[in-house]
Amino acid sequence: MSRIGIFGGTFDPIHVGHLVVAVWVRAELELDRVELVVANEPWQKLDRPPLSSAQDRLAMVKAAVDGIDGVAASSVEIDRGGLTYTVDTLEAFRAENPNGSLFLVLGSDAAGGLDTWHRHEEIAEMAELVVVDRPGAIGQRPSVAHRVVDCPLLDLSSTSVREWADAGRPLDGLVPAAALVYCRHKGLYG
Repeated sequence: MSRIGIFGGTFDPIHVGHLVVAVWVRAELELDRVELVVANEPWQKLDRPPLSSAQDRLAMVKAAVDGIDGVAASSVEIDRGGLTYTVDTLEAFRAENPNGSLFLVLGSDAAGGLDTWHRHEEIAEMAELVVVDRPGAIGQRPSVAHRVVDCPLLDLSSTSVREWADAGRPLDGLVPAAALVYCRHKGLYG
C-alpha cells in the first residue's frame, strides 16, 4: 500500500522552500513519494495575470526535483486541462492508487481558507490533511481534522522571488540550480 503526498502549487517559480517542505514531509510521514502537482489554471488566481505557462512551470519543477529521492513532478492537472481543483486531483490519484493512502500537503495560508475551496467537504475524506506553517500565516488551520508537520520556516514565496528578479537581484540559492538554468534559457523572471 503506497503512501503518497500531494503538494500542489503554481510553482511560478519553484523555490527552495517548496523542496524543503516536500523533503521534510516525506521524511516525517514516511511517505513513499511526494508529488509536486503543477496547477494548470488555479481558480483562486484567475484575477492575476499569468506569468509563466503551465508547461514552463512543469519543466522548472521537473528540473528542480531531478535527483531528489522520493520527490516527483506531476502534470496531472495540466493533462486534465481547464481550471484546477484539488478535489479532482485527489480523485485522479485515488483512481491510480485505490488502496494507497493520500496526504494533501498545505501551507498554513491555504489551509486557513480550505472551506472556500471547490467541494471542500470531500477533500478531508479523500486525503489526510497535512499543514505546514508559513511565515505570515503561522497557526492558521483548517476546521477539519489535520496533522501539522514542523519544517524550517523560510520567509520565501514565489511572489517575492519574482519581485527580486524584477529588481535585478540574483536568484541563485533561492531557485534550485537546474530550474534557474531553465529560467535563464527561457528568459523567465527578468
